[in-house]
This record gives sequence, structure tokens and C-alpha cells, in this order.
Amino acid sequence: MASRGILHSELKEPLLATLRKRQIYADILRSCSKNKLLDLGIQVHGALLTIGFRFDMMLSQDLIDMYGKCGQVVRARQVFDRMPERNLVSWTSLMCVYVQNGRPEESLSLFSQLGSTGLKPNDFTLSTNLKACGMLSVPRIGMQIHDVCLKTGYDLQILVANTILDMYSKSGRIAEATCMFETMPGRNLITWNAMISGYNLAGNGRKALILFRKMKEEGEVHDEFTLTSVLKACTKIGAAREATQIHASLITNGFQYSDKASVAGSLIDSYSKCGKLFVARRVFNQIDKKHAISWSALILGYAQEGNLAEVMDIFRLLRESTIQVDEYAMSSMMAIFADLALLEQGRQIHGFSIKIPSGLRISVCNSALDMYLKCGMTEEAEKLFDKMPARDVVSWTVMITGYGKYGLGKEAIHLFNRMQSHNTNPDDVTYLAILLACSHSGLVEEGQEYLSKLCSDESIKPRVEHYACVVDLLGRSGRLVEAKNLISSMPVKANVGIWQALLSACRVHGDIDMGREVGHVVLKMDGENPVNYVMLSNMFANAGYWEECQQLREMVASKKLKKDAGRSWVEIDKEIHFFYGGDDIHPQAQQIHGVLEEMGKRMKQELGYVNEAKHALYDVDEESKQDNLRVHSEKLAIGLALVRGGWEKKTRVIRVFKNLRVCVDCHEFIKGLSRILQMVFVVRDANRFHRFENGLCSCNDYW
Repeated sequence: MASRGILHSELKEPLLATLRKRQIYADILRSCSKNKLLDLGIQVHGALLTIGFRFDMMLSQDLIDMYGKCGQVVRARQVFDRMPERNLVSWTSLMCVYVQNGRPEESLSLFSQLGSTGLKPNDFTLSTNLKACGMLSVPRIGMQIHDVCLKTGYDLQILVANTILDMYSKSGRIAEATCMFETMPGRNLITWNAMISGYNLAGNGRKALILFRKMKEEGEVHDEFTLTSVLKACTKIGAAREATQIHASLITNGFQYSDKASVAGSLIDSYSKCGKLFVARRVFNQIDKKHAISWSALILGYAQEGNLAEVMDIFRLLRESTIQVDEYAMSSMMAIFADLALLEQGRQIHGFSIKIPSGLRISVCNSALDMYLKCGMTEEAEKLFDKMPARDVVSWTVMITGYGKYGLGKEAIHLFNRMQSHNTNPDDVTYLAILLACSHSGLVEEGQEYLSKLCSDESIKPRVEHYACVVDLLGRSGRLVEAKNLISSMPVKANVGIWQALLSACRVHGDIDMGREVGHVVLKMDGENPVNYVMLSNMFANAGYWEECQQLREMVASKKLKKDAGRSWVEIDKEIHFFYGGDDIHPQAQQIHGVLEEMGKRMKQELGYVNEAKHALYDVDEESKQDNLRVHSEKLAIGLALVRGGWEKKTRVIRVFKNLRVCVDCHEFIKGLSRILQMVFVVRDANRFHRFENGLCSCNDYW
């Protein structure tokens, strides 16, 4: 008996030593996973292969998790594929890796394969794939997983229930999300946060604020995420009073928001976008350790007010500070310069971005692409795109959109096909971009083909904007009846925008009867928008229906409707010059008017050009109610460029940018100017880019 006990002890000692060694390696791998120590993790993996733990299930699962946390998805998959045996934890670990690394479709594919193994999903497996459905916005698959939860009872577990709610919110099914919220047997902070965020995503900031009040009444304590979401709701609906109340309650309750970057940034953003920049600046100044979020929020606030000088000054202070500028700040700044088409400043920020680690992120590169395209620099955008080490669907979509704005439809189609050959699937925004490109280039058959592909893609739900592109495309080609029939037969509800597209086509092709009918629909849907009266007025003016033009003018006057002021700007020698219609405040105003008058005379003599007076007299969209068409803002900007020697530099392209649509007369004027001066003018208006060369425009006179 004694000898048997000694033998048992001798066998037990090596086993215990092996188990201890196994646990040590497991602990090291979990530490690598937590701290993202990839190099050490790879060394441990190598050691496991040589000491007999190659096929250990637990350690393999730890390796999958470690590689996933370090962003090494391919290596995680290789470990999974080499496992001789797998349990539910093995499968779920890899699904989690895919979701964490932004590859939710692969998680769902793995979930589908799990069904053939005989293993039953648990609460973590289900919640992981529900999250994947939310990321992809595929409620159909999400509903199927929800059904599994109902049958297994996992829907009663709060972890799973919260994920179901979040999935519906992110998939645009706010009614189902609300139903889930109201029927849950129990709620925690995550539940409330998911529902508040869901209302924000659905564009219902008011309901988000109501739910926040209910949450406080029920005694639930908020966290940073709650406050950020609620302040975002205030921002969306312009609820300055509610934002102030939340701010006051934070101060009263001793909440140190100045130490919470996301909350402080949201406060600044909310005040800025609600028109309270003074308060936003005060909050900003109270923060001792300013985060890039706060800087970005304030910069965006001043940009919204059009205070470019303050924007540049704050960004200078940011660069001089010790703050590490993050990708959000970089992208935000580039978005500002893109919208204002400030090329020189955009180049500076791009140059700065490539010198810091966050500037190499794909989101920053995408913003730089967008900036160059919106500044009219397609070649620079193409060079940057080709050099990008990695591209996502946004990268391709930005380029396709840019080509579309330039009327380069064939190039956009080529890029769309190239994207798919690189295994990047288009999303709803990509389809919108390619349809716009077809519309701007008059590619009718191609546009109809892409709409058909979109409708057959079960992972994407077509929106009214997609159909509006095809309506515009059919309208451009004179197929007005087909365009109207498409609106009548489409499965989504028509909005005012799609009817505006048809009305514009009626104006171009002179179909007054249909235009009158469509105009009635447009004014009924949105009778407070002066743009709609402008479109109708232009149509009647073109056809000589002066009485109806006058009636529209009287309606606008009686409603006291005001349009956005027309504003154009031009960059000369690294300085930005802004002009409004009828502007006389520029120091060189007299010279500008002189050169425009001289150009007008030359064009009349050489081309027979005369001002389109009918639009000036009856177009309710005339800038600043000026009768003299020479004072439109885009002409003043071009005039300054010519005064500063633009026509002497024959190889130079003059680029002008406008916040509204270019009027008919200015369009004709710039076409003529490009011919008599043998120069290229590039004008970006609210719709697209116009490249004027040799008396022709890239838009083919349809914009």
C-alpha cells in the first residue's frame, strides 16, 4: 500500500508541474491581451509550439483572444483553423475577434457555420452576433437571432436583451427597440444608454431628452456616455435651454466635467452649435487639461459661424500646446477646410498630419482625400489615394463621389468596379455616390443598372435619395414620364427632394404642364422653403409666363421668406477673399467692377453675349435684389482674380467657390470668359464642379 502511494505521488508531481506551467503561460497571454503586447505574445506562441502545448484548447483560445486584441485577425484565424478540437468558447472567441476588429460579416458567417457542429450558442455567442448585426445594420438577420433568443430564454438575460435593443436601434428599427425597452423585465444603465443613443440615431432628440428625465426619476445614476448622448440630443434639436440645465446640474452636483474629455467636448459642441459661442469658449477656458475633443468642438463652432480667423488662431494654439492631436481633431480640421475649399490651409494641416502618429490613420487619410477633391485638386487626391497603405469603403466612396461631382462618370464606374475587385463591398452611401456620378454624366443605362443591383442586394435597403438620383438622371435625358412613373412605383415614401429633381427637369425641358403639377406637390410638401419658389419662378420665366412669376414673387413676399445669402470666395496668394452679391467693400472694388465691365463689352463684341435679364427681373433667387447681374458674388470673385493678374498667367486655373447654385447668367458669362481669355475656370457650387474651358462647361449646361 505504501509503495502504491509513493508511485501515485511520483505521477502526480509532473502533472501538477505541467498544469502550473500551463497556467503561467495562460496568465502571460492574458496579460499580453490586456496590454496589447504583440511581440511578447508571439514569443509565448513560439514557446508553446516547442514544449508540447501546440494543441492545448485553453491556450489556443487565449492565443485567439490575444491576437484579436492586438489586431492580428489573420493569425487568430490560423490558430483557430489548426485546433484539432473546438468547443463553444473557441468559436465565440473568434467571432468576438471579428467584431472587435470591424469585420462583423465574418462573425456572422462563422455563426452560420456553428449550426452544423451541433454546438448550441450561449448568451455571449448570441450577444456578439447581435452586435455584428447592429454594426452591419441588417435587421433581418438580427431578427432571426432574436428569435433564437426567444426560444432559448436568453432574451430574459439583461446582457442579451441590451444587445437586442442596441441592434434594433443601430439598424434603424427604433419602434422595435422601443418595444424591447418597454417589455424588458429589468433595466440597467446600459439599457437606458442604448435607448437614449437609439433615439439620437433616429433623429429624435426630443424623445432622448424625455427618456433622460424618466431615467433620473427612476433613480438611475448616469455616466459619461449618458451625458454625452443627452448633450448630443440637445445639439441636434438646438435645445440650448436644456443644455444649460444639464450644465447647471453638473455644477450643482459637483460633477467634475472638466476632467471628463467627452462630456466637456459635448458641452462645448452643444453650446457652439446652439449659437452660444461665448459660453462654449468659457467652458473651454475652464478646462485645465484640454483634450483634443474640446479643441475640435470649439474649432468646429467657430467654423460654423464663419469665423475663419478664430479657427486658424485656435488651431495655432492647439499646435503650440502639448496636446497630442488625435485623428478626430485632424479629420475635423480637414472637413472645415474642405467645406470652405481652403486649399492652402488644407495642405498645411495635411502636411502636419503626416508627421504625427494619428495622422496616418485611415480616417485622416480619407478626410485629406475629401479635402483635395472639394478644393478641386483631383490629381492630388488620386496620388494620395494610390499611396494609401490601406483603404476602407469610405476611401473608395469619397473618390467615387469626387469623380461624380466633376462629371467623370466613366472614371467613377471604373473605380466602383475596382473597389469590388479589391474585396470591398459597397454600402448604401457608395451606391448613392455611383448613382450621382451616373446622373451628373448622363449615363442612363448604367444608372438604372446600379439601381437594380442595389434593390437586389439584401444587405442594403434602398433610400429615397437613391431613387432621386435616377429620377434626376431620367429627367436630364428628357424622359420625364419615366421619371414620374418611378416616383409613383418606388417602394419608399417620396420626399420633397425627389419632386424637386423632377421639377428641375421640367424647367430644363420646358414641360410647363407637368412642371405646374409637380410644383403644386412641392409647395404643398414644403411651402416655407424659398428655393421651391425659385425653381417654379425660373421655369415660368423661361417660358415667358410673367404673370405666374409675379404671383410667386408676391407669395414669397407675403410669407416673408428669406433665402441664404449668396457668397463666393477665391484664394489668391494664400489669402482668402469673400464676396456677397452687390459687394462694394473690397479695397479693389472699383477695379473689379471696371474689369467686369470691360469683359462684358468684349464678350458682347466677340460673342454677342447679353445679360440674361429675364432671370434678373423675375428670378426670386437674385442675390441681394440687385438688378445689375455684374454684381453677383461669383463674378466679383473672378473679377478680383483677373485684377490680380489672372489673365496674364495663361497656364493658371482660376478656382472660385460658391455656397449656392450658380445662376444661368453667371454660367453663360463664365463660359464666354473662358473662350475669349483662353483660360480655365473651375467653379464649385452647391451642386457640383463646373470646369469652363473654350466656351464650354463640363456640366453640359445641366446643373
